[in-house]
Amino acid sequence: MVWKRSQWARGDNRRTACRRCGLSTRPVSEAIGVCLHCLRTRPEEALPIAQEAHRRAREAFGMPAVAPRTPGGIRCGLCAWDCTLGEGERGYCGLRMAQKGRLVHLAGTPEKGLLQWYRDPLPTNCVADWVCEGHHRRGDHNLAVFYGSCTFHCLFCQNWHFRELSPQAGPLLSAQELANVANPHTFCVCFFGGDPSSQMPHALAAGRLLARKGVRVCWETNGMMHPKLLDHAVQLSLETGGCIKFDLKAFDENLHIALTGASNRRTLENFQRAAARIPERPQPPLVVASTLLIPGYVDAEEVHRIARFIAAIDPEIPYTLLAFAPHFLMADLPCTSSTHAQEAVEAARAAGLSRIRVGNVFLLDMPVPF
Repeated sequence: MVWKRSQWARGDNRRTACRRCGLSTRPVSEAIGVCLHCLRTRPEEALPIAQEAHRRAREAFGMPAVAPRTPGGIRCGLCAWDCTLGEGERGYCGLRMAQKGRLVHLAGTPEKGLLQWYRDPLPTNCVADWVCEGHHRRGDHNLAVFYGSCTFHCLFCQNWHFRELSPQAGPLLSAQELANVANPHTFCVCFFGGDPSSQMPHALAAGRLLARKGVRVCWETNGMMHPKLLDHAVQLSLETGGCIKFDLKAFDENLHIALTGASNRRTLENFQRAAARIPERPQPPLVVASTLLIPGYVDAEEVHRIARFIAAIDPEIPYTLLAFAPHFLMADLPCTSSTHAQEAVEAARAAGLSRIRVGNVFLLDMPVPF
């Protein structure tokens, strides 16, 4: 399926008005349909409008509109959705289904992962690059593992094309086959996507094989995996000198659901769980956080709340604020402004964090033609 910008963006510079309050004084994405103020103050009216956008978009890609909750069905349990599948139903991630009374894994096992990979020369555009030894490893590379599934459904996803991969069409690769592509210049591996949370058995198996080759194991994740799977991921990073990078997209749960389709409760719980192990290896940083500065939605107030949450755990956890560029269904928003970024930095600092960086600075104030 080829996704066309015109399916959601109008193609001009008119401001979209919020479908609940009717105001257009701040950026409103046509896909979400409602403004930040309404999501914060009238979520019972605003949130269903945004959820309808998720439903339509998921169905357009042949994905279950919601996580199945069939009474008496087969439980998956690999992530926070905890899908319960009736006969023939697929889970939210699309990789598991109930068939003849058992759970069938279409992908995401050590034997078959739905993914693409490439060698990313170091230093690279990683949210942890500024606190990682990889920044100084010119001539080496990161093994970037792009998983073709996710447990979120972000309407702004810059890697939305993972939805065009499928267990039926591939590409499928075993953990051993993936580990075999590492060479003496493979300094680190990063499991991202999509997200590794929907294929953790594969990622953990591959990570262990790569660790035996001396490769640092890193993760970039929404943190939706089962806590026990997270523990194994953190252990691999601890042992190899890698890190786990959490995308903390919003602190307000209603805003988070509007943007990603999912609650952030498991994400925040797993972040705390991983950060509790920082004393086992203070350097290099074990846990890194990042937040995308989405115009009109993730403002300085939201950043302050996220940063306050992080600082209460450890004020020295590195925090990267990422400039936004319009993607996927939120292609009608502008890029992050330098003013927005500066306000966010000041908010994070006021919340108590000491290690803050703005990433993707080349996108700041960039004009985007519609």
